[in-house]
Parts: sequence; C-alpha cells; structure tokens
Amino acid sequence: MPDRAKILLVDDREENLIALEAILSSLDLVPVRARSGEEALKALLGTEFALILLDVRMPGMDGFETAAHIKRRERTRNIPIIFLTVVDSAPDYAFRGYAAGAVDYLTKPFDPWVLRAKVQVFVELYNMNRRLAEQALLLRERLTGELPPGEPQDQATVLPELARRLSAVEEELARVREQARKSGDSSTSSAISDLTERVAHLRAGFDALT
Repeated sequence: MPDRAKILLVDDREENLIALEAILSSLDLVPVRARSGEEALKALLGTEFALILLDVRMPGMDGFETAAHIKRRERTRNIPIIFLTVVDSAPDYAFRGYAAGAVDYLTKPFDPWVLRAKVQVFVELYNMNRRLAEQALLLRERLTGELPPGEPQDQATVLPELARRLSAVEEELARVREQARKSGDSSTSSAISDLTERVAHLRAGFDALT
C-alpha cells in the first residue's frame, strides 16, 4: 500500500489550521502543519508533498517570500501552491500570488467544497504521477533485463502486467481531465497537460517494446 499523499498547511493562526484540517478530513491524505514560512521550508527539506496551502499574511516571512524560496529550490519548485488570504487583502495580492508561481488563489472565507475539490484533484494527479514513475521504472528494468525481486520475470507475464497498470493510469487521467473540464477550473490545466505528456511517452515506449 503506497504512502498517502501529504499536504502542507502553512498558516500562523492555530484556528485556521484546525479549520483546514476539518475541511480536508474526508480526503485520503495526510495534512502536515507549519506555523510560519520558516517552518514550511524546514518541512520541505525532508518530506515530499503533493500540494501546499499557503497563507499570504504571516509575520516575518510572508507567503510570497515563502513561495519564492520554494520555487528556487530544485527539489520543491514543481510542488503546486494555492495561496489563501482574507477577502480585504490588497488588490494586487492575486497578481503577486500568480507571479510567485501559485496555481490558484483563494480568499477567506472560502467555500469548503471548492477547496476540497481543488485539493482532491491535485492529490489524484500526484498519485498518478507516482504510479507513472513506478511504471516507467519497471519498463526500463524490463528493457535492461534487471527486474527487481518480486516482479514477474518472464515477458509473457511482465508485459500484460505493464499494460494493465498503464491502462489504469490512462483511464484515471481521462476521468480527472473530464472532471476538470466540467468544473471549468483552469488551475490544474498545467499539471494535467504535463501528466498527459508523460503518459503518452510511456505508452509510446511500451508500444515499441511490444
């Protein structure tokens, strides 16, 4: 059973962190708290996250500065960030948020259903990326004849298993793509496009093998 996806919640107010955890409690993920930008950067050093929910207004290092540090690091630059801030924030906050590399920007109080739906899509994309990476590794090992212990070794068994796993990822990607299209949410378009390209490359490699 693969580890559940982790979501980094960054807010200096305890009540906001509690509220976020309550909103996301029905999703299959692990929330990780950070009470400041500095805490968030430390958490990112040793843990892989599917998504970051980042408050803009924090004492010391604010959300924009925190995001800038995240995007400068090779390890973390591709983690999607959703900014959260109060409705009376400066009018240029949304622009600054997107300029800092955020995939979305929500104002408080936000609709819990909207936030939950957005988080769920990013978690699904993250999980698909992990499964796709596993299939790519298995395909490379099959090509080099160095399959790990526990994997079927003969071609008659390996290829159908690879086909089954790849088809499952393709079907799930199609479902998520259709879900995003119906919702009109463009925040996931880049992640979906990148994943679609990776799936296509893996499919081409598999088809060449067979």
